[in-house]
Amino acid sequence: HTGERPYKCLECGKSFTCISHLIFHQKSHNGEQPFKCLDWGKRFHRSSVLLRHEQTHTGERPFRCTDCGK
Repeated sequence: HTGERPYKCLECGKSFTCISHLIFHQKSHNGEQPFKCLDWGKRFHRSSVLLRHEQTHTGERPFRCTDCGK
């Protein structure tokens, strides 16, 4: 928790605490999108973004509004 970010992206200058985070970030620069929606064929750079997208097909809404409950 030192706040140190020793791993720097040479393309944009963004820094990271872990080398694995830098490697994942670098994929955003080369356009790599390995996660594909089987319904539409649309591709995503993160599995979490694909999962959120897939909820548009199922109508699933896993989060509720704390004010109205919807």
